[in-house]
Parts: sequence; structure tokens; C-alpha cells
Amino acid sequence: MYHRSTVSTFGLVAAISVASSLPAFAEGELNLYSSRHYDTDERLYSDFTDATGITINRIEGKADELITRMEAEGANSPADILLTVDTSRLERAKDAGVLQSIESNVLEERIPANLQDSDNQWFGFSQRARIIFYDKADVTDPPTDYVSLADPKYKGMVCHRSSSNVYSQTLLSAVIENHGEEAAKTWAQGVVDNFARAPQGGDTDQLRGLVSGECDISISNTYYFARAIRKDVEGVSAERDKIGWVFPAQDAEGAHMNLSGGGVAANAPNKENAIAFLEYLASDQAQQYFSAGNDEYPAVATVEKSASVKEMGEFTGDDIDLSAVAKNVATAQQIFNEVGWE
Repeated sequence: MYHRSTVSTFGLVAAISVASSLPAFAEGELNLYSSRHYDTDERLYSDFTDATGITINRIEGKADELITRMEAEGANSPADILLTVDTSRLERAKDAGVLQSIESNVLEERIPANLQDSDNQWFGFSQRARIIFYDKADVTDPPTDYVSLADPKYKGMVCHRSSSNVYSQTLLSAVIENHGEEAAKTWAQGVVDNFARAPQGGDTDQLRGLVSGECDISISNTYYFARAIRKDVEGVSAERDKIGWVFPAQDAEGAHMNLSGGGVAANAPNKENAIAFLEYLASDQAQQYFSAGNDEYPAVATVEKSASVKEMGEFTGDDIDLSAVAKNVATAQQIFNEVGWE
């Protein structure tokens, strides 16, 4: 299993019962600011409304834009919830003062401790493992951990995203937390030395690079490949048998996990509704949909994963405190700049 934590089973009933006792001032609405851009999330919202009668008003945009908007709106912000992807963005929202601490026995019980903010300002609801993919025809001894990506024997073989991408930043931040700043800088320089091309594109483009032969080794979040298992993804699905994968560091810290999560806005006008919504996202029903609808790993370890996710296999995930990882982002960006990781 990718989780080392265990949690008890708790169903949707709890979230519904909380929502059913909402005070009159809530007026049955929830104002959601979301940077999740997945059409499949529509089911999450409609199911919540069906279960609680609470209408969701949604504004979508890039995470940084939404955080800036919430800062500008200040005490007059209509936002009740911020949903976004990656720990660094959640921590950025916390540092900007646009989230608030909440109390919820449901979330405390359901969400593993390492997937929630130490001050209860944000909570993780789904995960993606960031793992190593490789061309099976050209690579007979793929790296078994992140550190090995810097091995000179892989010179000219590695594709990766740019340093401005949050997935890159959070991975290096985790390397800093697990191995120290100096080791992380040495690692980053070694990876740059092994690049097959200048950093570019998204995660799916890294997988396409393997298919096209442009590179032999890349890193991507698992859900991009699991999606290519579940449905047709141009440039990947038809050739996916060419691609092998490794869950890194299984004898050490475990595979790095990216987080998707959210928190209650600092000036939420419908706070009780907002808490009920977060509790709903921790329910079995919503957790299963994160996996079935978007090929992610549920944050709640007892929830069954989708067939496409299961096909990728079992592994141990890094259970490092993601709040600590997020605090290393500025240092990670400095290292990227120093080693010339574009």
C-alpha cells in the first residue's frame, strides 16, 4: 500500500447529517473558488448538492490568481472554499492569510495526519504519486530512486518539466526535506547534466517523449498514465506497452506524493456549509470518485481504488509531513536557479 497511516471507516452519512443541521444564515449556498480543472469533478459538486440541498456557486481559475483575488477581496470576499492542486499552493494560500483554521472531528478522523496542515487550515483529499517512467526497449536498468536520476550513466536520457512547475518545485522540496539542502543541490545539478532536452511541456508530454524516442527516462504523476490506461490519450495510449515505470525509493523514503486539497476561506460567509463540503470530500463516495473519475489515489486508505489505478500496482508512498515540504519551496527555486534548471 502507498499509505503507512490507517484511518477508520466513516461514510457519507456524517457529512449529510452535518449539512442537514446548518444554521439559517447559511441560506443553502456555498461559494467555491477552484483551480481543479477536471470535468469529472462536476459529479462531486452535484452529489453534494443532491445530498445536502446546498447550492454551489463556482469560480474557476489558476491557483495563484484565485489566491490573489481572495487577498484583494479581503473581508468582503464571498469565497467559502479554496480547492487547488499541490501542497505548495495550499501553503501559499495559508501564508497569504486567505484560509482559516477549523475544527472537524470527521476530517481529523478521516484524513491522515501527514496530509493535513498542522493548523487545520488545509486538508488533502486525493494524491498522485510522482514516479519514474522509462522506455523499456532502451533502458534495461532504470533508476530505482530519485537520487539515481543524477547518475552520469543516464546522461542525455532524462526529460523533465520546467523549474517553474509546482510539481518540480515540490519534488525538489521533498528531496531537501529527506536528504538535506546540499545533497538536493548536487542532485538537481546531476539531473540537469542528464537532460535529453530543455525542460518543457506537461506531464503527458514527458510520456509522449518516451513514445517518440526523444528521451528514455522521465517523471510524471501517476494519474496521467492511469488515464491513458482508462481511455485514449493521444500519443500515449496506443503505445503505452513501450513504457515501463518504477515507484521510486521503495527501500527508503518511498514515492513522492502530490496532493490535491482545500481549506475554508478566511472570511467565509457560509462557514458551516464550507466545513460540511470538506467533510463530504472525505466521505467514501467522494473519495471513490476522485479515483474513478480522475485516476487519483484516495486520501482515505480504506477506500477502494479504480481499476486503472490498481493496474499500476501497489507501492509505499513517502509519508513525510507535507507542511514541512511546502516550506522548502523557496529554497528549491533558489537551487533550480543556481544549477541552471530552466
